[in-house]
Amino acid sequence: MQNLRGTLEDRQIGIYFGFVVMAAIAAMLVRGTTNLETSVNPALALMLFATFLQVPLGHLGQAFSRGRFLAALFAANFVVVPLLVAGLVQFLPADPMVRLGVLLVLLAPCIDYVVMFSHLGRADARLLLAATPALLILQMLLLPAYLKLLLGESAAVLVQRGPSVHAFLWLIAVPLLLAAAVQVWGARRRAGARVSTVLGLLPVPATTLVLFVVIASVVPRLAPAIDSVWRVVPIYIAFAILAPLIGWFVARMFRLDTPAGRAVAFSASTRNSLVVLPLAFAVPGAVPVLPAIIVAQTLVELVSELVYVRVVPKLGERKSVTSSQMP
Repeated sequence: MQNLRGTLEDRQIGIYFGFVVMAAIAAMLVRGTTNLETSVNPALALMLFATFLQVPLGHLGQAFSRGRFLAALFAANFVVVPLLVAGLVQFLPADPMVRLGVLLVLLAPCIDYVVMFSHLGRADARLLLAATPALLILQMLLLPAYLKLLLGESAAVLVQRGPSVHAFLWLIAVPLLLAAAVQVWGARRRAGARVSTVLGLLPVPATTLVLFVVIASVVPRLAPAIDSVWRVVPIYIAFAILAPLIGWFVARMFRLDTPAGRAVAFSASTRNSLVVLPLAFAVPGAVPVLPAIIVAQTLVELVSELVYVRVVPKLGERKSVTSSQMP
């Protein structure tokens, strides 16, 4: 079972890209794939349950005991990155729907596949994994304030509180509580331990399912929104280049060790596009522009991760080598 899990994790990038291509082909050849939109939320709930299941309850306390790491993580994601995003959106057209899509996706740090990518990039993935519930709760609390600050009063009209509360309840609270219950069961009963081991295979398949459902449901709607998509792609590319550098710089300021610093760099550059998508669908008049803009960021990001897993391990490499050679 562990061998299968390791194989899935090692080959996850190829699996993700393969299913993204399959979803795009299915969307072009098969009618009615837009109806898969109703499956996005259940698939997301499964993915987040699988993510939270990886967070050992005992490690939550360990994460919160690493005060400097959390401070750097929160400073990068909720102070410095928003400043970067505020600057980047100035290069976008004044269309509030286009700006909303970019803000929704770039202001929300990833809490799912970033853990697996950071592991491939020789970062402290366990520490980042343990901090994911706090990252998710903070972004849900702060996102409305950031949108109001950067969009003005129009944000209150575009983003309604009801869908946000619903998303928090079913995509965060329920999966987190279920994951905690499974962990407790696994610690007390042999049957629970076996179930936990089997469920440990879920993260990559669940993320793959979400990517397939999202791409298949959104691609048929891309044509009317293609002009808006091309306008935001350069912004996403600029973010993909600058954000990891910002994350690493913040980590250096907080004097984190190299693996923890790499984790902050991955977190700063990887966004929560799949989780904010249901919020986008709930915005009046969002389709097709808003989902298309968010999915475009996902595609740019997946390509960027191929670069990150090769480049980020080099961060701090010289310092580590020097330290190991000191008498």
